[in-house]
Amino acid sequence: MKLYAISDLHLGNAANRTALSGMSPHLDDWLILAGDVGETEAHIEYALDVLQPRFRQLIWVPGNHELWTVSAEQLRGEEKYLALVEFCRRRGVLTPEDPYVVWPGEGPAHLIAPLFLLYDYTFGPDHVAPEGAVAWAKEEGIVCADETFLHPHPYPSRAAWCHARCRQTERRLESAGVEHGHLPSVLINHFPLKRVLARLPAIPRFQVWCGTRRTEDWHKRFRARAIVSGHLHIRQSAVIDGVRFEEVSLGYPRQWRADRSIDSYLRQILPAPE
Repeated sequence: MKLYAISDLHLGNAANRTALSGMSPHLDDWLILAGDVGETEAHIEYALDVLQPRFRQLIWVPGNHELWTVSAEQLRGEEKYLALVEFCRRRGVLTPEDPYVVWPGEGPAHLIAPLFLLYDYTFGPDHVAPEGAVAWAKEEGIVCADETFLHPHPYPSRAAWCHARCRQTERRLESAGVEHGHLPSVLINHFPLKRVLARLPAIPRFQVWCGTRRTEDWHKRFRARAIVSGHLHIRQSAVIDGVRFEEVSLGYPRQWRADRSIDSYLRQILPAPE
């Protein structure tokens, strides 16, 4: 029994849907979906229809694309997030709103913690204030579509929503640590938890939409053995302070190879690979 992860399936793209449909059965294994499955509930439903018969358990955290409001009829902000949580729960998928679980599979016990934290524009250079980060990115022609489609309602801003999520999540992680005897953890979030990992050579100023400095020490505070994230569309593994940081995105069709099996894009999280 293994724990795998993938993110950024972007199922609005037909090529990605076709690739996902070719996933092999992993009937004894768990799978993390680390955000950006798509923009609509229908995209998430497609992913669950394909993947639930092939994995024992799915774990989902939202990316920014799941939270987009792309028509007047859709929910927005926190209301949309909570509706997606309920949709996943009805299908038996673990979400950031569910109790953290202890890994029942191979290897040492770990606390599996799916998170939803957003960003607060603090991932830019030290000389760029958060309130000026979007203008700084625009100097290079970089503007994230979140500025149009990701509504923070009922919070006054995306940063305020991020801060509220961080405070709530800190309390939950601290409580779960006590409850479970301070087990080592696997933290799962769509956005990277450390600023140093938000390197995007082609669009460096996009980093301001990639996370929050509030999580810089969470890998140590919460005894992480692995951190799973996506968002960057740059697959990579890094070790910092002895902790594995795994960026597990698939990405848009131009960012993965159609001649490779979709299974080859799964990243094993537990047990820790040799």
